[in-house]
Amino acid sequence: MLSHPAILHYWRRLRGSDRFAECQRVLLALGGVILYCLWRHHATAMIPAMLGVIACALAETEDHWRSRLTTLLITLLCFAGVAFMVEWLLPRTLPFTLTLGLMTFVLVMLGSISARYATIAGGTLILAVYTMVGTDQPHASNTFFAEPLQMLAGAAWYGALSLLWSVLSPQLAVRHALARVFDALGDYLETKAALFTPVHGIDRDALLLTLAMQNEQVVDALNDTRIVLIDRIGMRRPRGATAARLQLYFEAQDIHERVSSSHYPYAALAEAFYHTDVLFRCEHILRLQARQCREQAQALRLRTSPAATTDMRAAQNDLRNAIHTLRHQSSAPAEHLLRSLDALLRNMAAIQALLENDHAPSTLDGEDGALQNPGPQSLREAWERITIQLTSRSSRFRHAVRLSLALMAGFGVLRLVHPQHGYWILLTTLLVCQPSYGATLSRMLQRVSGTVIGVLIGWATLRLLPAAPWPLLLIVLSGVVFFAARLRRYTLATASITVFVVLCFNQAGNGYEVMWPRLLDTLIGAAIAALAIYLILPDWQGRQLDQVLSNTLRNDARYLQQIIAQYVHGKRDDLPYRIARREAHNADAALSGMLANMLREPGRRQHGNENLLRFLTIAHTMLGHISALGAHRQAIGDAQVRDTVTLAGNLIVTKLEHLADALLAPVSPPDSETEQSMMPHADGVQDEVARLVLGQLGMILVLRDRLASVVRDIRNG
Repeated sequence: MLSHPAILHYWRRLRGSDRFAECQRVLLALGGVILYCLWRHHATAMIPAMLGVIACALAETEDHWRSRLTTLLITLLCFAGVAFMVEWLLPRTLPFTLTLGLMTFVLVMLGSISARYATIAGGTLILAVYTMVGTDQPHASNTFFAEPLQMLAGAAWYGALSLLWSVLSPQLAVRHALARVFDALGDYLETKAALFTPVHGIDRDALLLTLAMQNEQVVDALNDTRIVLIDRIGMRRPRGATAARLQLYFEAQDIHERVSSSHYPYAALAEAFYHTDVLFRCEHILRLQARQCREQAQALRLRTSPAATTDMRAAQNDLRNAIHTLRHQSSAPAEHLLRSLDALLRNMAAIQALLENDHAPSTLDGEDGALQNPGPQSLREAWERITIQLTSRSSRFRHAVRLSLALMAGFGVLRLVHPQHGYWILLTTLLVCQPSYGATLSRMLQRVSGTVIGVLIGWATLRLLPAAPWPLLLIVLSGVVFFAARLRRYTLATASITVFVVLCFNQAGNGYEVMWPRLLDTLIGAAIAALAIYLILPDWQGRQLDQVLSNTLRNDARYLQQIIAQYVHGKRDDLPYRIARREAHNADAALSGMLANMLREPGRRQHGNENLLRFLTIAHTMLGHISALGAHRQAIGDAQVRDTVTLAGNLIVTKLEHLADALLAPVSPPDSETEQSMMPHADGVQDEVARLVLGQLGMILVLRDRLASVVRDIRNG
């Protein structure tokens, strides 16, 4: 038996989950549909209404209630048009096949407008297939509009619950988005701490690669939070809880800039301070801060205050004393190494101040408190976003064509070999066929294995469970489990929705009849998706390699340019600076994602993976040195020193831009000719800030030259 504290602990974890609210809504929606149909004796309406609930839940976006109302109306309008169109054209094979392809292409391209419309389009396509699935019921209504109206009723019912939830908990999505940011920062800090372990034999290159991959998670979480905040703020001045969350978001951005900073090569630090405990103390502080980030995430989820830290200041004082002792030893380390430790200590102290909110709150007025809205500001801009993607070079266009042809082929196959219950072929193809080969392969394996598990559980359930109400309760439970697991455990989600389908159709009297067709259709649909991703406009990652590499360097150059300007005019977290910082990290995350996808492509489609991983590691390290400059921004007082720093910064910005241009040229970049005479040195400079800046710029220049060498190896390979 679980003790009361253990039960309380699990309940707090469940209540703090970002899936908990959605699962509650699905539970109420499905339960409400079943109770209403039993009360009104409308058993034939149960399956279409529940399918409508699921489709609407899949099309749900994390919007404020005003935006969610607009989104719900658009969703219901799309659902109605598609449902009635399917019901009308389905008996006419050729017109329906052509309309299915056109509809799929239009809906996928609609996702070019924004992520909100992409979600609506995905849910609409799923509802179209659900409408076809509804025709498989043995007691389906002969009335043309009955089934579409039942689906729309289920979708509207869930939409009303979702809207009510948004009104009652307007900050829920913001809190969960920020919690994901701090969880990702905690993971990043944990890996960063391992780099400071002064032990021989540690594969720091592997740790740096892991760090680059984890940075993608932090960037994605920050971007999701920004979109949620923009939706809450709109054109208004933030106030109350929204202003507090916006302030916390800006603090998370600053923490990210500081935790991604790199002040000196880690291997060199480990070698220089191998016989001291100073790096162990750095590692200890970073792990404490990782724990604080996770506590902050938990506090956001549970709406509590994070636990007070008692040992952090002692740890920082111990590190400060250790550095002081090293500096006054008879055989003290080189001064530039000690200065790197000083900068590292100041950076960790600033991170701690941000985590404890022990600093003056920044103003949210004007440009400093503005967020760049990623959504279209007019119908014309929305149309331009679609038309700019109408090219074979666009990944979205290729995916739209591929998915359209795959669904048309799937419909042809089901008409030829499996007209009864065959619409699961289309649903499997729709859900398995992803924009990239690696994602499609992963989804295919998860879908097939989940379906096999679900069919076995469904068969056992039909054999062992007694009569109602137990099957109805299990229908609701399987639907809830599907939504709880669909984002992180897709195999479990597929198994759950398969059980849901088997039990639903068993209510109509043919549960056993859909089990094995469901499995066969899944295999056929997965095979069609696999062939489509391989044969129809395959979007191999290597085709966009040069563009992604170039974009990474170009955004690093813009970020560095913004930073150097602030060493002249003073620190200011204005909108242009934050955009440049975000775009640099977005480009780094895009490179990481592209390489992850490329590693899952067929061997003959991979392009020098070892060199590409080296490029990612070096590029992320260089971004770390640029971030270190961003973390220590302040105006330099001496005009001559300012000019020296500006000259050095502009030189490196130019070199990064030249390398970015060379990546898009048909020939390899020229050999690196770093002219040390042109690069100002820190030697002889008395200003400590300028010494830090020039030292970091020197390391960035070395890394730039290493990137140029890797680019030549990639081209020659």
